[in-house]
Amino acid sequence: MKTHRKKREFSKIIITIVGAVTLVVSAFTMAVVWKTSDTAPLAYLIPSVFGELATATGFYFSKAKAENRIKLRKIYGPEIYNDTKEV
Repeated sequence: MKTHRKKREFSKIIITIVGAVTLVVSAFTMAVVWKTSDTAPLAYLIPSVFGELATATGFYFSKAKAENRIKLRKIYGPEIYNDTKEV
């Protein structure tokens, strides 16, 4: 009997890949800094890769927030779960 493996969401794949790239670039940068005793790569590589990680994380949380709103409206109904701001 075949069991179907649940397909991973695209946003989780993105956050996993970006996190892995961040770890690899950080480790490589630290190794080069240790080997050359030059801290110049820290000024360029680390901020760029962590900026990309912050962007991916923001996208992931924004998508999760939208999905959770849809789920809560399905569970509680639009009359009970109303997240719009009252004026």
